[in-house]
Amino acid sequence: MMAKNMTAGDMSEDDVISFLRGQKDFFIRHPDVLEDMDAPGEGGGKGVVNFQTALLNRLKADKSNAQRVQRELIETARANMSNYSRIQTAVLVLLEAESFEEFIAVMTQDFPVLLDVDTVNLVIESTSKEIPFINQSGIRFATRGTVEKYLGKGDALLQANIAGTEEIFGPGAGLVKSHALLRLEISTNTPAGIMAFGSRDPEAFHADMAIDQVGFLAQVVERCFRLWLDIRD
Repeated sequence: MMAKNMTAGDMSEDDVISFLRGQKDFFIRHPDVLEDMDAPGEGGGKGVVNFQTALLNRLKADKSNAQRVQRELIETARANMSNYSRIQTAVLVLLEAESFEEFIAVMTQDFPVLLDVDTVNLVIESTSKEIPFINQSGIRFATRGTVEKYLGKGDALLQANIAGTEEIFGPGAGLVKSHALLRLEISTNTPAGIMAFGSRDPEAFHADMAIDQVGFLAQVVERCFRLWLDIRD
């Protein structure tokens, strides 16, 4: 705020700006001042009309930005609700499996349709193919260290604009342009694994995407594995 004894010659532009910001109704109380000022507006002319035009343009821009943000929020909410519904359906279908073979088939054959992705693969590490469930159709065998190679110490990896790898997606790797890889920890006595979702849409999965929903699905899969294989630890 300017000192009361400050004269016009003592004032800088910053002083004027500070004063006007502290007196937001100044031009409402003194509209005549605008008549002698160059005000922003179309054509760079003088007067109240141009000043009002500038304010109106700013309001329009603010409204347009607010509408854009609102549309994005609505689209995101709709997408989340759609994904939530898909995950719920996938879990219910998984729980209805009447055999271990059907349980595997639901994940590798039904999940792509239910979750609107192009491929779902189960990748299990092992140094031997003699582990009973490794030889089930739809489960890919991988060498030790594969999970750490892709996930490190994390639980998930979501990437956009990638080329799918045969190590994870097998013959369908050529279709995959984005993927979501989730760690599977069935038990302390079974090999590490990955549940891999692949899409031909390069932006279907990306690093900024939340993983709570697909992460929940992976946890359900882990528990179902334990039930089917009668694993207690």
